[in-house]
Amino acid sequence: MGNESQPAGPEHKRTGQKLADWADGRPGSSRMARSVRRFVFPDHWSFMLGQIAIYSFVILIVTGVYLSLYFHPSSRTVIYDGSYVPLRGLPVSEAFDSTLHISFDVRGGLLIRQAHHWTALIFVAAVFVHMLRVFFTGAYRKPREVTWVLGFLLLILAMFAGLTGYDLPDDLLSGTGLQVVNGTILSIPVVGTYLSMFLFGGEFPGDDLIARFNIIHVLVIPGLMAALIVAHVALGVRRRHTQFPGPGRTNTNVVGLPLTVYAVKAGGYALLVSGWIFFLAAVAQINPVWRYGPFRPDQVSAGSQPDWYMGVADGLLRVMPGWEVNIWGHTFALDNLLPLLVGALLFLAMGAYPFLEAWVTGDDREKHVLDRPRNRPVRTALGVAWLSVYLVALIGAGNDVIATRFHVSLNGVTWAVRIALFVVPAAAYLVTKRCALGLQRRDRDKVLHGRETGVIRRLPHGEFIEVHEPLSRQELHVLTSHEQYRPLEAAPGRRSPDGTPSRTQRLRARLSRGFYGQDAQISKPTEREHEEIAERHS
Repeated sequence: MGNESQPAGPEHKRTGQKLADWADGRPGSSRMARSVRRFVFPDHWSFMLGQIAIYSFVILIVTGVYLSLYFHPSSRTVIYDGSYVPLRGLPVSEAFDSTLHISFDVRGGLLIRQAHHWTALIFVAAVFVHMLRVFFTGAYRKPREVTWVLGFLLLILAMFAGLTGYDLPDDLLSGTGLQVVNGTILSIPVVGTYLSMFLFGGEFPGDDLIARFNIIHVLVIPGLMAALIVAHVALGVRRRHTQFPGPGRTNTNVVGLPLTVYAVKAGGYALLVSGWIFFLAAVAQINPVWRYGPFRPDQVSAGSQPDWYMGVADGLLRVMPGWEVNIWGHTFALDNLLPLLVGALLFLAMGAYPFLEAWVTGDDREKHVLDRPRNRPVRTALGVAWLSVYLVALIGAGNDVIATRFHVSLNGVTWAVRIALFVVPAAAYLVTKRCALGLQRRDRDKVLHGRETGVIRRLPHGEFIEVHEPLSRQELHVLTSHEQYRPLEAAPGRRSPDGTPSRTQRLRARLSRGFYGQDAQISKPTEREHEEIAERHS
């Protein structure tokens, strides 16, 4: 009797199909793939800032692994006998010796080392500017407060990663920075001495610092940063991407590119960022440790400045007067302690801002469409004032170089920075707020009267007017899509004995009235304005 053919059907699937169905039934890979393919990314150039940070982090990991194969994190003293002739025969640490070995004797070592350093600077800059974009457009509002906090922690970790990596070569420049770090730690009341002894393994400079910094720099901080990046991206996907105002864009949808198109663009952008970093590493020298020489505690490198992201801390330290107070037999070094506290408060204000704004405005609604900075004048002014403090302190970090290059008094530069730290933020706040309100009024005129054409027309009664061209629907949508906020009234609750709102309620109402700058918000045209628009456009 011959073999009968088996009928085709679901019950007679091939082995490969059964395996695929089994795999899909467990993790749900096909459903996940379909969901990812449906994900849409808004197409705006400012969103590339976050991508630069991710690509830079990948390059940091790859180059860091390569450098770790040749770097020896040890403070043990050896006699240098490498290729750099001017330092031959000098006692140096193993860390400094291996750094010179990477720079002069390892094939491609100097290129990788400089690429690593340049990438570190670009990574911190990308995270910093990305946070500024998020701040000025209001992308941190509900439900993205946690995403903002993760980005803030990533910025802090990136700064400490740069600091620990900057000190690993054990050259004179990094050693000078370590002396500043040690002085700041010692100024912390009660626990400062213990922290310094633990960090350096004894009296400064100690013998354990390089080994401990290497573990922190290579293992601890990168692991935490990778976890924060994954959580940051996952929350961004889970909460949908924010988008700038435009036709068809609301709080309930996302208008942009599908994942397949976006992935191709992102891949090309990653290659572009990598190529630019390695080109910069090939043509622009950075951190030539052989010119500084090995670190010696009794020497200080003249004209030394830290990397730009730590300049705010160094600037505050340089312009702080040498104040000390004695309380109960203990000396408090305010010249180091106060800059530490001011710098910490400066960054904590950044991290806590979303929660402070939500408390002041009382607005806890979900927001998925971004703001134009001009439509939030107080927030924009506060951000510019914060940046002005950072920039003035950064200028203070180079007070000796400025005095030398421009042949001016070092004390004069220091006093100018001290005064500017109080004057410039207030001036920046006022000027920025007035500029934002002025831009709002200009937008209002554009909406009401259209764009100027330069054509002059005489009306029948003899009046000369300039003909205005109506705006396109897209331009009108962008200029008028923001919400028309009203000042918050004092909420019911605890009131004073005479029935008036409490002091806290009045404070919140006053802050909310000034927060959005309602005096210049674009409103609906009146009947008389409609008639004027029709007459001018006829």
